Amino acid sequence: MRIWIDADACPGPVKDILFRAAERMRVESILVANHCLKIPRSPFIKAVQVKAGFNVADARIIDGVKSGDLVITADIPLAAQVVAASATALNPRGTLYTPDTIQEHLARRDFMDELRSTGAITGGPSPLNKVHVQAFANQLDRYLTRHADGAPPTALP
Repeated sequence: MRIWIDADACPGPVKDILFRAAERMRVESILVANHCLKIPRSPFIKAVQVKAGFNVADARIIDGVKSGDLVITADIPLAAQVVAASATALNPRGTLYTPDTIQEHLARRDFMDELRSTGAITGGPSPLNKVHVQAFANQLDRYLTRHADGAPPTALP
């Protein structure tokens, strides 16, 4: 199992949790962004910089994701592609996207897009707060505990 991180918009506190989890669980974690990222030295953490452009980072994640991987993203269409690839997606606020839930999230997103296209002022999500960060940490811990394989950990190339 690998953890892929859609790092362009991933909040700092969430990255910090992911860095600690990568070390603790000895799981490969790959941050993908279209800008240079500062990451801790670790055989389990890698940053991949892609060209700037619409969905370039998303495409890189989808190209690399395999069944059983976990992707950290707030991008619901990306989460849908991840779920379709037999992987799991986790939102930085702690929402787990699965085959049972992704269609509902996509429908809600599409509905909000439709409202915005008509000129309706819908606002955005509330600012990330400690409750969200704790929900993310708890969900990540549950996921990693359930899905950690018994294979010996390997460092990234």
